[in-house]
Amino acid sequence: MAKIIYTHTDEAPLLATHSFLPIIQAYAAKAGVEVETRDISLAGRILAGFPDRLTEEQRVGDALTELGELAKTPEANIIKLPNISASVPQLKAAIAELQAQGYDIPDYPEDEDRSPEAEDARARYDKVKGSAVNPVLREGNSDRRAPAAVKNFARKHPHSMGAWSSDSKTRVATMGENDFRSNEQSVVIPADDVLAIRFTSGGETRELKSGLKVLEGEVVDGTVLRAAALDEFLREQIAAAKADDVLFSAHLKATMMKVSDPIIFGRIVRAFFPALFEQYGEVLAAAGLSANNGIAAIVAGAEHLPEREGILAAVEQGYQDGPRLAMVNSDKGITNLHVPSDVIVDASMPAMIRIGGRMWGPQGEEDDTLAVIPDSSYAGVYQAVIEDCKANGAFDPATMGSVPNVGLMAQKAEEYGSHDKTFQLDAAGRVEVVNSAGEVLIAHDVEAGDIWRACQTKDAPIRDWVKLAVTRARASETPAVFWLDETRAHDRNLIAKVEQYLGDHDTEGLDIRILSPIEATELSVERIRRGEDTISVTGNVLRDYLTDLFPILEVGTSAKMLSVVPLMNGGGLFETGAGGSAPKHVQQLVEENHLRWDSLGEFLALAESLRHEASAGNARAGLLGSALDKATERLLDENKSPSRKAGEIDNRGSHLYVAAYWAQELAAQTEDAELAAAFAPVAEAFAAQADAIAQELLDVQGSPVDLGGYYRPDADKATAVMRPSKAFDEVLALLG
Repeated sequence: MAKIIYTHTDEAPLLATHSFLPIIQAYAAKAGVEVETRDISLAGRILAGFPDRLTEEQRVGDALTELGELAKTPEANIIKLPNISASVPQLKAAIAELQAQGYDIPDYPEDEDRSPEAEDARARYDKVKGSAVNPVLREGNSDRRAPAAVKNFARKHPHSMGAWSSDSKTRVATMGENDFRSNEQSVVIPADDVLAIRFTSGGETRELKSGLKVLEGEVVDGTVLRAAALDEFLREQIAAAKADDVLFSAHLKATMMKVSDPIIFGRIVRAFFPALFEQYGEVLAAAGLSANNGIAAIVAGAEHLPEREGILAAVEQGYQDGPRLAMVNSDKGITNLHVPSDVIVDASMPAMIRIGGRMWGPQGEEDDTLAVIPDSSYAGVYQAVIEDCKANGAFDPATMGSVPNVGLMAQKAEEYGSHDKTFQLDAAGRVEVVNSAGEVLIAHDVEAGDIWRACQTKDAPIRDWVKLAVTRARASETPAVFWLDETRAHDRNLIAKVEQYLGDHDTEGLDIRILSPIEATELSVERIRRGEDTISVTGNVLRDYLTDLFPILEVGTSAKMLSVVPLMNGGGLFETGAGGSAPKHVQQLVEENHLRWDSLGEFLALAESLRHEASAGNARAGLLGSALDKATERLLDENKSPSRKAGEIDNRGSHLYVAAYWAQELAAQTEDAELAAAFAPVAEAFAAQADAIAQELLDVQGSPVDLGGYYRPDADKATAVMRPSKAFDEVLALLG
């Protein structure tokens, strides 16, 4: 029997799974397709790391490793829902919840604890911190685009866009020197080898990383961001925001770039609250309170310190002396610097651009902002869009074109593969990357506090990336642009490979270009204003940025993108969209029993997953996929997507209608009479009962619910909340 793996993840997507999965399993079974789950949630990954501390009943398998191996096989068919990419505060919260549920797992160790027990726990937890899931599963490159149904709906029903003013003070501030981009060195490995990263200081040399296996043709980079220059840059930008009377905002990726960006975030916190760290830095450090975890953690931790009053006064002094801070939630006093995972650049910058270049201030006011993105690798992309909006006004979703993406992400490609090769140096010295012959390939002089990192990009994914770009350009008859900058060391090596591998393909009649990210942005926004499409062909981090930036402007959200990963060994990975707003959705469900999570991404991914089964010879699965696409388009046209307000249709209601429309499409199709006959009674039952069931789903809303946990909800409680209609279950049971 064919098999689809549907991932069990976190927060709102997990809750939606309790409602949608039974529908999927009932429908797919009629095409001979079995749908199983694998738990790759943050809680599940934590528990999988401590089997020796759990009872036999509590132990969970290492589903992520299992799926990583499956992704390397032709049989793979995996639907990947959004998961938590945990920052340290999130990780600590999940640990505390699991401990309260009776799981004997250790606390996350504080930085100063270097005991063997702490080092062991830290190593296990670090495997689940940050972007631990995606690099394991992504054994292929990315093909992300807005489906026709979604794009058509956005044009017929354009979402709101804030007005732009030509005299807007909003701008991006970036270092441009002494940062990762400017200090990058890059080499192409001539033959399979084993590298080491070593640090020499005070006449002593130690290895930071050994046994680093590399393959022929692999691109290896090393770079450093200089801490002293970063601190000076931050002081200048805080003063500039104050002088210009704009909001100060910082935009990083502290979840995915889980080593470097929390450190950078911490230095921003220190720069914004100088008196706090001048007066109480040693006290905070002794109490295990790190700026890297945000000002919220420091304020909370200060409650237990004798110096509490002075610390809180110094925090307040920072707010008074500095510029107005952009807010995550002005009503609750949650600032841009509260938690490192609250402001993620690929979601926060597009949202700011969409509403006219403004963010929310401390008093709930909208205002222009100085957007600080310290590393200059891709900051210019956002500045180019801002400049275009100042000159030409907001984009029009009713007429604008699209920027689909082909992303280089297979086998931990580019910066996301760098976590285990990122280090903050504790002294001045020299960092070198050396090969097995002892030859120095990359070298940087460093100072204490500098952040040094390396990354790898294997040759096979680059070849596959070029092939996918040509394939997409040919299939869609759309220009394709490789976003590569010849003045950046890493990109120069990729440009040479792209030019070489393009020669392996028939590009006759295709418009394929190589432009720097800023030039590519300018071309793309010029074309989308004319209603024209342009394929962006990018590396992994830029793929993440662009597949939020353009979808948020085009269709209002990145959750409505179709994300297909043709795995290099023949399988398929189908991603369902972003999950950045999921925490707020869970909060609303708990308070009001209304889940506004939109499962559109799941519908789109499932249809592609079923078509993938059809390509392997299961024609009936293909019919299910085509029918689901038609049902999804009808769902959009008839406005059956979840509302933001309690008392109106929510996630469960949208599942009801997609199930009804899907059954009706399958009953009406004429290619497979047996399949039509199987779904006819279901279609009839939904036609008779859908409105009554919809009312049932509305009637349960308005009161608080108990899920039994946030990171690891009680399965029975979650199912009871997400499947409250017996009539709905009885209709599904007609499929046997």
